[in-house]
Order: sequence, then C-alpha cells, then structure tokens
Amino acid sequence: MPRRPEKALQQEALGRTLQIQTTETSRLLTLAYQVPMEVDHMSPRLRAFLSEPIGEKDVCWVDGVSHELAINLVTKGFNKAYILLGQFLLMHKNQAEFQKWLICCCGATEYEAQQSSNCLKEWCACFL
Repeated sequence: MPRRPEKALQQEALGRTLQIQTTETSRLLTLAYQVPMEVDHMSPRLRAFLSEPIGEKDVCWVDGVSHELAINLVTKGFNKAYILLGQFLLMHKNQAEFQKWLICCCGATEYEAQQSSNCLKEWCACFL
C-alpha cells in the first residue's frame, strides 16, 4: 500500500479537528441560546440582568431594587450587584432568609425582596 505524504495526513487531521471544533461550537451556541419555557414570565429587567455576567453592575440593575431601596443599599455599602450577590451567597442562597434581611435591614418591601431574591437565584442558576 502506498504511503500518503505527511502533508496530506496533516491536512486531513487539521480538517477533522476543525470539523470537531465547529460541531462543538455549534452545540455550545445552541445550548447557550436555548430559551427556557419560563423566560416568557420574566420581566425585561430580569432578562437583561440574566443576559450577561454581573461584572461591575450597580446594585440598581438587580430586578426588584427600586430607587429608594438602591439608596438604602448603597448607604449600607452594597453599591454593586456582586456585593449583594455575595450577601445572598453568604446566606446559602436561602431566599426566605435573604428576603427577611432585605426587609429588616434595608427597608425593602415584601415585593422588592421577593423580586430581588428571585433575580439573584436565577442569576446563580445561569452562571454558577
């Protein structure tokens, strides 16, 4: 059997590698852009918050945080969304405990507390 030139073998291997990478990339993109059924029930603000990592977003980006609550949070040192997320994680992602804390310590309404804890819970489900 005649031996194939090394360059042809390299090109064939490269072609297979590119095909695998392209297939894997397509699979990952498909998974990333699959929209769960409950997205229909998400507020635009929650959808925007979940669309990307937290980064350096201000606390007012968190769904459920009103202007007044944001002022209260900032005065208590929670000026960034990741700091509020840290508090949520310190409470072991316990939504009831986090909501009580927001209401008692930060002056949130019950609705704001529910929305905020749900927002952080959903963000954790997407990114952690």
